[in-house]
Amino acid sequence: MHGPRRIVCLTEEPTEVLYALGEQERIVGISGFTVRPPRARREKPRVSAFTSAKIDAILELRPDLAIGFSDIQADIAQALIRAGVEVWISNHRSVAGILDYIRRLGALVGAGDAAVLYAHRAETHMDAVRVAAAALPRHPRVYFEEWDEPIIVAIQWVAELLRSAGGEDVFPELSTQSLAKHRIIADAREVVRRDPQIIFGSWCGKRFRPEQVAARPGWGAISAVRTRQLFEIKSPIILQPGPAALFDGLDALHAHIRAWALRRD
Repeated sequence: MHGPRRIVCLTEEPTEVLYALGEQERIVGISGFTVRPPRARREKPRVSAFTSAKIDAILELRPDLAIGFSDIQADIAQALIRAGVEVWISNHRSVAGILDYIRRLGALVGAGDAAVLYAHRAETHMDAVRVAAAALPRHPRVYFEEWDEPIIVAIQWVAELLRSAGGEDVFPELSTQSLAKHRIIADAREVVRRDPQIIFGSWCGKRFRPEQVAARPGWGAISAVRTRQLFEIKSPIILQPGPAALFDGLDALHAHIRAWALRRD
């Protein structure tokens, strides 16, 4: 066996990728938010959240690599590095970045060829959805809300998937901002002015509440609210920068957009 043999996955996406590549035996610990594949929760101990981790429990697993994501996990990474653990913190924010992440992780564990094939499968799936979306008779203005207090709009890979699914992101200028604090909508009336025809919500860590969104001051004038086109996309399939977003997340977005496009008003 080449590469790291005892991997702790501090977020969901490395677990999903390693299982897909048949390299799950390397995993000795996972994030408590992991839901894909379902068997991972039965087979692996849960040792971290997103902003916190059980450092002592992780060290007891004797990992030779810990894999996490983004600056938000910097404190966890620092604690593990100080304890002598090698850490890889990825920071990709785009669809292209997700595909490259799959290939890099595969190469890291000696499964480069399998990872290339898996990434190609994802690309083929996305291409098929884009073709189907392009054939729709109309394309809605779409607002995607990642958090409610403060209001934070879609990160880059989500905005890219929205477009692939057939929608038109109403805040394209914000999607390229990597940090959440730079995607905050300070004035909620700006959403009203942009008048989305579909509203998607994925509030990481809690359930999306369409009725609360619809009740915001002035939001009753929004087309999506008037026609009740407010939908939750579960955060595990859209807000983690891994395969789930490229497959199930994209499909969920496209299903709602397609239904809207084919409606007979």
